[in-house]
Order: sequence, then structure tokens, then C-alpha cells
Amino acid sequence: MKKVLVLCTGNSCRSVMAEALINQLCQGRYEAVSAGSHPAGYVHPHSLATLKRHGIDPGSPRSKSWDEFADTPFDLIITVCDSAAAESCPLFPGPAVKWHWSTPDPAAASGSAQEIDAAFDAAFLLLKQRIEQELQ
Repeated sequence: MKKVLVLCTGNSCRSVMAEALINQLCQGRYEAVSAGSHPAGYVHPHSLATLKRHGIDPGSPRSKSWDEFADTPFDLIITVCDSAAAESCPLFPGPAVKWHWSTPDPAAASGSAQEIDAAFDAAFLLLKQRIEQELQ
């Protein structure tokens, strides 16, 4: 089984959703964890609600620092920060294959509850599509 680390800055939305998606959709082939360079300290409730709404078990994620995994070898490291939004995407040293999946941050969404749900759904579906194309 290949080990995957999904990174983003806050580890509260996109990386948490990608972790749950990989663990459910790629059972037996990949095992994912997620972390952030500057963890928010909480998992965004809309991330959990979005996963559940789409039938994905979120498990019991927590926002954590990539420092927890400094000595862990990974086969694949995926960053999901959206550089177009001027975010600082973390870099993780080591020999692992590194991919970048630019994903807009749904936590930045504003407006009605419906508009916020739509932003989280869009990020979820983008991540799901990437996982199905590249990890299946």
C-alpha cells in the first residue's frame, strides 16, 4: 500500500476532504493522511458536512502540522493549495513523488448557505475527479 500525504496551508478543508476521499475510494492501494504548514487548529464543519452529503466517511480528522510527519516516509505528496489565490503552498522535503492539485479554497466562500455549499461541493468534486483519474 502506498502512503500519501496531502498538504495545504491550514489543513481544515481541502486536504481533509482529499484525505477522506483517497482513503475511501482507493482502499487497499493508498493510505492518506493530511497536514498543513500553518494548521488552522480546527476542521471546517462544512468540509465534514460535504463529505457526509456525498457518502464519504470523514473519519475523525483533526487539523495538524506537517511536523508530525517529518520522519515518515511517503510515496506521494499532494499539495492542494490554489496558488492563483496567492496562498503560500507548503513544500515537503524528501524523495517522494510530488504533485500539485490547484484547488480553490472553499473556506474563502461567502454569500448564502447555498453559495457556500456550492463552493465546498465544487472543491469536493474537483478533488474526487483528480483522485479517480490519477489514483484509480
